[in-house]
Amino acid sequence: MKKILAVLVLALLLCVVMAGCGAPADSSQAHDAPVDAEQAYDAPADSDRTYELSDFDAFFDKLIALDQAMSMFSWDIETGGMPPGAMESRASTMATLSAERFAMSVSDEMLNFFKTVEAAMDRGEADDITLGIYRMAKSGYDKQMAIPADEYKAFTELTTSSYSKWEEAREKDDYSIFAPYLQKTMDYQRGVVDYRAQAGMVYDNPYDAMLDDYEPGMTVEMMDAFFDELRAEIVPLLHGITEAKGGPPAHADFLDRSIPIPVQRNVSALIMDTVGYDLDRGSVGEVTHPFSMSFGQSDVRITVNYSEDDFFTSFYATMHESGHAIYSQNVGAELEGTILDTAASMGISESQSRLLENTIGRSYEFWEGIYDEFLSVTEGHYDDISVREMYEAVNAVAPSLIRITADELTYSLHIMVRYEIEKMIFNDPQLTAEDLPALWDEKMHEYLGLTPGSYAEGILQDVHWSYGEFGYFPTYALGNAYAAQIQDAMRKDFDLDATISALDFATINGWLTEKIHRHGALLEPSQVLAQITDEGLNAKYYTDYLKDKYSKLYGL
Repeated sequence: MKKILAVLVLALLLCVVMAGCGAPADSSQAHDAPVDAEQAYDAPADSDRTYELSDFDAFFDKLIALDQAMSMFSWDIETGGMPPGAMESRASTMATLSAERFAMSVSDEMLNFFKTVEAAMDRGEADDITLGIYRMAKSGYDKQMAIPADEYKAFTELTTSSYSKWEEAREKDDYSIFAPYLQKTMDYQRGVVDYRAQAGMVYDNPYDAMLDDYEPGMTVEMMDAFFDELRAEIVPLLHGITEAKGGPPAHADFLDRSIPIPVQRNVSALIMDTVGYDLDRGSVGEVTHPFSMSFGQSDVRITVNYSEDDFFTSFYATMHESGHAIYSQNVGAELEGTILDTAASMGISESQSRLLENTIGRSYEFWEGIYDEFLSVTEGHYDDISVREMYEAVNAVAPSLIRITADELTYSLHIMVRYEIEKMIFNDPQLTAEDLPALWDEKMHEYLGLTPGSYAEGILQDVHWSYGEFGYFPTYALGNAYAAQIQDAMRKDFDLDATISALDFATINGWLTEKIHRHGALLEPSQVLAQITDEGLNAKYYTDYLKDKYSKLYGL
């Protein structure tokens, strides 16, 4: 994921993905008045001083340094580098750093930066990078000014602890361990919507406030229309496949073969080398829930989960996280060290991981190209399997309970479950954390015809809500749709199938860098799409891709 789960979302949205956007330490506590700049930062405004844009270099360097410090702590927590007994201390440290960053983000110096840029804009002297920094910083400022600083700090501490409680609850399959923390998280994020409304930010639907944090400009109205179109096409296709007699894979039991972890690590190394993830500027960690994290384009890390009895999960997790990482590594050098050295949005970032994982990584052409090396590094475990058999097996459709191992066709149905529940959380103030497991089971049965047999394979399977990341899940489905539009555009410019067969990722990544990667967050999502197509989001490309692929596979 994204992800990028532990990276900072859009940097100057000032909303740490690992920590959420602030919250009360006690969900029953009455909300204080929103913070103002004078309260938030000690340095008073100097109204008589004339500033140059260069005067703010040190200020933004400090912001980025704080981001990187918090990300490093988050990496340490998630990858097991932190001793279990250090959690309380680490949570307090992260809360202090987060509060300092919050204070800077709403400080007089930030206000002076805005005024200086606005003056430069009036003179026609503001360059594109300065304008991009201004856009991101101003968006974050407006949102953060609505939040009391003490609540922001308290929520950072809460979500740091909440992650460890989610891990414990998942391991013990005991939702009651996590439920009180989730309730506080829900209450706070509901409060964020109220605070923003008080500050004059108008949303047609309360959940729009959460969507906009991860995919700027996205709304419930747009997402409802998008998911309606997916549902109308995917569900009949799924029924056709499940009702069809025969069809691939002829046998897929080899997917369950026990593969030693060292062999899996070697396969991951082969994948990363093949697709162009630069390990001179990256590294690989091992975790329960894979994610990627960027400390800037010179330090972009990924994680993978290895299980002897679930080899292809690690295979495609490596593909997925490498897609995120390659994007981060190929941001333009002129953006390095700025808050624009990140993805345009979570959906655009997800499009890169989905494109590599599914569109490319599950294609016949990819398996044809990599198969000889794959057989070599897997040390005989798949010598009896043909390229065609492998291709059919990794594309087999079978509704399942777990999102991250879902097949390409049913994956978006998992996202619909989460989207519908999140939308209800923000539109029904009476809904509690205690209500969610039953609601989850109901939605899973409705969309996938399955009912979880445990909390671990149901509501506790994802880490996102432990960090207050409501609004994040829909970006996965958006990423799938964006990827289909990107694929269509690539095919118009060069022979994509032949390029994949040749494992020519220099051509693929070069095209993606020119159209997407190099722009970082300088462009907004709609502007990124404009580099590729003259349309905005269009789900038809994705549904057409799925229908074409699976109709051929299953002879429909």
